[in-house]
Amino acid sequence: MELLIVSLASLLAGLVDSIVGGGGLVLVPALFATFPNAAPATLFGTNKSASVWGTAIATAQYSRRVQMRWAVLLPAAGAALVGSFLGAWHVTLINPDFLRRLLPLILLAVLIYTLVKKDLGHTHAPRHTRGRETALACVIGAVIGWYDGFFGPGTGSFFIFLFVRFLGYDFLNASASAKLLNVATNIAAIALFASKGHIWWHIGLMMAVANVVGSLIGTRLALKHGAGFVRGVFIFVVSALILKTGYDAFFK
Repeated sequence: MELLIVSLASLLAGLVDSIVGGGGLVLVPALFATFPNAAPATLFGTNKSASVWGTAIATAQYSRRVQMRWAVLLPAAGAALVGSFLGAWHVTLINPDFLRRLLPLILLAVLIYTLVKKDLGHTHAPRHTRGRETALACVIGAVIGWYDGFFGPGTGSFFIFLFVRFLGYDFLNASASAKLLNVATNIAAIALFASKGHIWWHIGLMMAVANVVGSLIGTRLALKHGAGFVRGVFIFVVSALILKTGYDAFFK
């Protein structure tokens, strides 16, 4: 029964995550509710070991239908990988609690900006030269990668918003691009958790299969309905993140 519960949660997480990120909103609480006596690090590590497969499959699916800017994104993924390692290292030195109350306010600013700018992310129009675009993408990858290693919630949504806002991508292309960088940050996290023995591989494997199924469904929905659909899901997920992180920060 426990495996069934977390597998169904992983399927739903894969669906949501493949569109705009935020699958951890579904899967992490399900893991904590199902295994209340487990070490948090083990549950986080097991979550990453499953979700990375769905994210990788989503990246592959998007790349067949969306013109991925590989020359820009591969260096940015490398920067995200390094940033995530550094963030994970820094969390062993610095308490991340100061971000708990700041995060919902940052997400609220992202939501308000997206709602006010009604045309934001509807048109895919990269606005920089290749060199400048690559440099900006690497900065985004390094900063948000560090954040993912250090704290984590909303990583996919931050990647998407910054690609839309600063690189001129539409929401569909930004989501596709964010998946590649998310794979890089997940690999860094898995390497760290695995080195510390904090992954249940047998449970992670079952969840990975379900996550891939959810990811395939979500990717097809995003590709079928386009940037407007992704923007709507983005607004919904960011709103849910604000509620969840706000509750954790101010009421727990």
